[in-house]
Amino acid sequence: MNDLQTLRAALTPDEPSQDVVDRSRHRLQNRIRGGRASFRRRTGWLIAGAGFTAAAAAVAIAVMPAAPVDSPPVQTVSGQEILLAAATAAERSPEGAGTYWHVKVTEADGAAASIEYEYWIKPDGQSWMRGAKTGGKVTQLATLSATPFSLVAVDLTLEQLRALPTDPDALKAWIADALERSDARTSAGELTASDRERAAFQSLISLVSTLPATPEVRATAFRAIASHPGVQNLGTVPGGQGLVLPEGERLVVDPATGRVNGTSLFITMEGAVYRAADPAGAKITAEWTDTLPA
Repeated sequence: MNDLQTLRAALTPDEPSQDVVDRSRHRLQNRIRGGRASFRRRTGWLIAGAGFTAAAAAVAIAVMPAAPVDSPPVQTVSGQEILLAAATAAERSPEGAGTYWHVKVTEADGAAASIEYEYWIKPDGQSWMRGAKTGGKVTQLATLSATPFSLVAVDLTLEQLRALPTDPDALKAWIADALERSDARTSAGELTASDRERAAFQSLISLVSTLPATPEVRATAFRAIASHPGVQNLGTVPGGQGLVLPEGERLVVDPATGRVNGTSLFITMEGAVYRAADPAGAKITAEWTDTLPA
């Protein structure tokens, strides 16, 4: 059974076993023969004609709450299991193709309003943006460098992005080495070891949410995130399963499709880290398209 099948089984309520049904039917029949009068009155509508049929017993069992001893154990799905199931689904998904890589982030801002930030990037570095800074209009920006896709402090071409390692440990090592050699700085100066560790984890989030990585690389990034301790399952939320990650970051993952539909942070096309003000995070879509809005 693969990760996706395991998760589906855990999230789907189990049918009672035949042994549970048989014991419940036997208990019910004993109560009808010699139980309390009040119980016989409540179940008397089931008794028709000369006898009590097996079919009637089955109906009674269906409406009676099962005793705790007969209840099937509740299966708890961990955050790691959700990520691993998403990895399996991502690995099987089509890669997609198009002229522009399009990312759209929508964040709630009060009861009715929302903030939208979206951009389109061509592999050659041409880019367009729509958001508050552009007055809601699609505006072409100055051409980016030949490495328009950003892993926080590491810029890549589309070919480099697609060639990333497809083993979780190798991917984490590649990102760590690239950050070590990066000349990126914070307002406080050069990146510290703690800064690099945080940036490496944020890079994995980018790979599963906002970057045009291959299905294999996205699956690898999901597995690399799952290898970190402290991932927690928040349960079903709009868009999929809510997860709390290390550093308190949040994702909404659909394990059936391997898509990230919500996030508490994303990396802008300039490589800046943006955090959603809403504790529930922001909705996010990322896909290839051939259409550039006017």
